[in-house]
Order: sequence, then structure tokens, then C-alpha cells
Amino acid sequence: MNSSFLFYTIIAIIVLQFLMETVLDYLNSRKFQDPIPEELQDVFDNKEYLKSQAYKKDNYNFGILSSTFSIVLTLGFLIFGGFEWIDLLARNITENPILMALLFFGIIMIGSDIITTPFSYYQTFVIEEKYGFNKSTRKLFFLDKIKGWLMMAILGGGMLSMVIWFFQLAGNNFWIYALGLIAIFTVFMNLFYSRLIVPLFNKQIPLEEGSLKSKIENYAGKVGFKLQNIFVIDGSKRSTKANAYFAGFGKEKRVTLYDTLIKDLEEEEIVAVLAHEVGHYKRHHIIINLIISILLTGVTLFILSFFINNPEFSYAIGVSEPSFHAALICFGILYSPISEITGLVMNILSRKFEFEADDYAKNTYKALPLINSLKKLSKNNLSNLTPHSAYVFMHYSHPPLIQRIRNLKA
Repeated sequence: MNSSFLFYTIIAIIVLQFLMETVLDYLNSRKFQDPIPEELQDVFDNKEYLKSQAYKKDNYNFGILSSTFSIVLTLGFLIFGGFEWIDLLARNITENPILMALLFFGIIMIGSDIITTPFSYYQTFVIEEKYGFNKSTRKLFFLDKIKGWLMMAILGGGMLSMVIWFFQLAGNNFWIYALGLIAIFTVFMNLFYSRLIVPLFNKQIPLEEGSLKSKIENYAGKVGFKLQNIFVIDGSKRSTKANAYFAGFGKEKRVTLYDTLIKDLEEEEIVAVLAHEVGHYKRHHIIINLIISILLTGVTLFILSFFINNPEFSYAIGVSEPSFHAALICFGILYSPISEITGLVMNILSRKFEFEADDYAKNTYKALPLINSLKKLSKNNLSNLTPHSAYVFMHYSHPPLIQRIRNLKA
């Protein structure tokens, strides 16, 4: 397998993935004008429906522009020796393989983020602003960027350093130690993400005493769900869009409600959303996803161990001196079709889990409040009520609203 063959394979993968995503986006956009199913007629009035169509069209057109820019940038970087230039820059600064890799990836990731910042800025302050979603300030937008870079440097850089160190110590068997490290890190983040990471970006306060908290605690007691941590997060400082999520397990499990969710929904509807989240826990979806994620990581690392020492992988992206970090870039692109397939399977499993969590909420609480909450959230987010089935199959981690409501009414 020579470097020229690998180079053209990389180009083919990037182009084919772009074409596939473009076709899927186009097919989805053709469904924007479809009539709303009878069960969803009460989600939008005529004015709101026109607004939702305009929002979807703006996002579609902007998505075509940003993805085209992205592929041109990526192909140009590959063809005109961008990786070689950054590799030489890193080698001129240090000869230490770990520091060299950190510089190499740091320049690529931060540089890429800076180049694409105008797109995310436009998305936030033009499109989201136009439709009344954006609540972020420019100061907060750029502060989030800087915090994100620091997080990437500390966590991502730390993990990469350890993986390369394992490679230096154990050679091709590095994947065993790397998997152990990633498994520990993944479990740790699942347990303590809300406690350690979220406060860097948002304020979390315990849900105040009152009828909502009493209803939540009564429901949790009824289903035998020990719940001591119910928090409210200030999501409204960035967006009007609402959400709720469940994190952790054991003594570290906690439910987090966005302040926008509390503002938009009735108390019974919030309890129904919580019942759905409890359903994920009771059906062991969190543990299952965690185990699958670690197993998939293990398979990826195991396959990587067969190719990481092959100099042709470094040459394939135009780098003249073979290295772990250059081979890792090449492998990442070549492996992406397999990642697409595993991602597809995970989405199918995720949609199944969502139906199971809905069923749990229906059986242990009520179906109607959950139906009403889903409709309100779709309305407030100007969601697509008529997505294309192929787009759903490839990208949706949650079933479309119509399927969820039909399941809840069944």
C-alpha cells in the first residue's frame, strides 16, 4: 500500500463524504414544503409555520456555503502541502515527539477554528439572532472560544501526550494502555462532567423549593429513583432553546433543567420530560452507551496499532518525515467510512432507546404531558416536522416528532 494510493484514497473519501452529505441535505430540503401531518397540526399556526420554513431554508443555504468552504480548505491543505509545512514548523521548535505532536495538532485545530470562526459568528449573530434564538453577547461568544481552546489543550493535549508516551514504551501494544486510559477518562467524565466542566461555562443552582420540586421528588419516589441533585442551568444566557439532560450514575447522578425549559413548559410537562430521562437510567441506556463507546474505541485503537508504524501513512498526507502524529491524521481520514457506519448503528440504537424512554414515561407517569412538551419544544425551536427518511436514518439520534407522538398514543 504505497503513499500515492493512500493519498488518492483520502481525496476520494473526503469528496464522496461531501457529496453524500450534500445529497442528503438536498433531499431533506425538498421536504420543507410538505404538508404537516394531522397529529402535528397544532404545533404551528400559519405565521409560525412560515417562520419555521424560512429558518430551515436559511440554515440549509448557509450549510451548503460552509461545507463547500470546508472541503475546499481541506483539499487545498492536502494538495498544497499544508501538513508538511506545519510538521516542519513544529520540528523547528522542538525535537521531542510529544511536544512536536502537541504543536502539530494545536496549530491545526486552533488554526482551523480561527478560520471557521466567521461562519459560527454568522450562525449565532445573524441567523439565530434573526429568528429570536440568540441571547449570547460577542464577549461571551469569544470567551467561550478561548475556554474551549484551553479545555482542548489541557484534556486533549494530556490524553494525546499519554497515548504517545505509551507508544514509546510499548510499541504496537500501546493500544491496550491507551484503551485503559480512555476508559478511565470516559467513566470519570460521565461521573463528574456536570460538577467540573459545566461550571466553567454556565451557572448551576439547585432547583428551589416549591410545587415543581415536590412533583419531581414525588415522581422519583414513586418509581424508586433516588434523586438528590436537581439543578437549573442558565441556558438562557446563550439561547432561548430549551433542554434537559441526565448525567452521571450512582451517587453522582443528577438531573439538569434549562431555565428556558422551566419558563416554556407547565410543571406536569417538566415532570414528564424528567420521567423520560429517568427512563434512560432505569433502562440502563447510559451504561450501555458507555460500554459500547469504550469497545468501539478499543477496536479503533487495535486497528490503528497495525498501521501507525507504516511510514507510507505519513507520506500520504505529504509529510516527508514519518511520525505518530502524521500517521494518526492519515488513519483518521481513512477510518472515517467505518466511523460513519458505527455512527449509523449508534443512531439506530439511540432512536430505539428514545422510544423506550418515552414508553417508560408513559407507563410510569402520563403520555399527554410528554406529548405536549415535545410539541412545545419543537414549536419554540422551529424544528423540522417533515424530515426526509434518508436524512433521519443517517443523522437523527432521536426519532422524528411524528413517530414519537404516534408511539406515545399507541
